[in-house]
Amino acid sequence: MIIDLSCYPTDLVDLAWRHDGKPFTGERLLKMMDGPFYVNGKPRRVDKAFIQPPQGNTIYTHGIHEKEGKHAIREYMAYTEKMVCEHPDRFIGCFVYNPRYGTQNGAEEIERYVKEFDFKMVQLQANMHAYRPDRALDWLRPAMRVCADLGVMVKLHTGDGPYSIPTEFVPIIREFPSVNFILAHFGVQTGGVYTFEPFQMAMDEPNVYAESGWCLQSRIVEFAKELPPHKILFGTDTPPNEPGMWINLLEVLCHEPPQGLNLDEETLEDYLGNNVARMIGLEPTPPPRSLAEAEAYLRGNGVALEPAE
Repeated sequence: MIIDLSCYPTDLVDLAWRHDGKPFTGERLLKMMDGPFYVNGKPRRVDKAFIQPPQGNTIYTHGIHEKEGKHAIREYMAYTEKMVCEHPDRFIGCFVYNPRYGTQNGAEEIERYVKEFDFKMVQLQANMHAYRPDRALDWLRPAMRVCADLGVMVKLHTGDGPYSIPTEFVPIIREFPSVNFILAHFGVQTGGVYTFEPFQMAMDEPNVYAESGWCLQSRIVEFAKELPPHKILFGTDTPPNEPGMWINLLEVLCHEPPQGLNLDEETLEDYLGNNVARMIGLEPTPPPRSLAEAEAYLRGNGVALEPAE
């Protein structure tokens, strides 16, 4: 299966990035996930996606989001909750923790969303929520304790200064060794290209993983040569990104050097979804053995394909 770690369906256009067009709803995301996308010549779909609200909708916004405390948290998480409940076979919930609505409030809501709606991940967005993660440890500890107790993964937005430089998260990562931390965007965003920091952190820290999306193609080849195979996880940041480009970023690893490294399809399947599946208690699946098997799987799941010639 292919599992995407970073998707942001919404019924309200992102209030920070203000993307053009209509809201990117859960229905639009499902259609995009169905593709089909071609991996080593075989049609595939994104089987499951972790979803969360766009980060611009998780902060106070005059005239739109003006609530406080738990009321504010439940307001910005409402559409994600709705989509997870309506499409439990495709969507997995990710809770966005904003400590500015109260650290205890956030910690209690994490527990509620995990227990009531089976959420599997929490995200920290220190830049959007304006705190230095290496200095605001008291803001993070209540949430991280809940994640440790419940076995929830934590995804860290990285790539932006001043508050989302990857190494700024090292203190909290080391304080909670039982929590699996995922460095989203491989240290690449609007503010910088910090790809070597997530690579080194994932090499050094047993509980650190790197999300593949946004990494530079030539760097992912270098890093995949050295990283333990379970350390690379697939994510696309959709929207604004389109998932096919990041699928191709990993597929190229199966090409010949120097662009690729002759990666086998089983390891590619680990990167695309099986690594995450194991982390959240799902049974991993093998890659399709043939074009016919891949097409039969998609048709069995309602994905329209061009008629075979």
